Amino acid sequence: MGVSSNDDDWVVQPVSGHAARKAYICPSCNQDIPTRTPHVVAWPADRSAGEDERRHWHTACWNARGRRTPNTS
Repeated sequence: MGVSSNDDDWVVQPVSGHAARKAYICPSCNQDIPTRTPHVVAWPADRSAGEDERRHWHTACWNARGRRTPNTS
């Protein structure tokens, strides 16, 4: 599913809890996304979906990305 965010276009792929077999850190809140947790994977649409480009986000963090700044602490 393609999503437009500000001036960047993103490719967004939902990940079901069943398919989430690895834990990740959300780039927005800097908190764990535990295994078996539904979430989304997003990458810039103008780039390939290479490992270095993909980011795993909590669904709520992705939906709120325009209203908050990344947590870099």
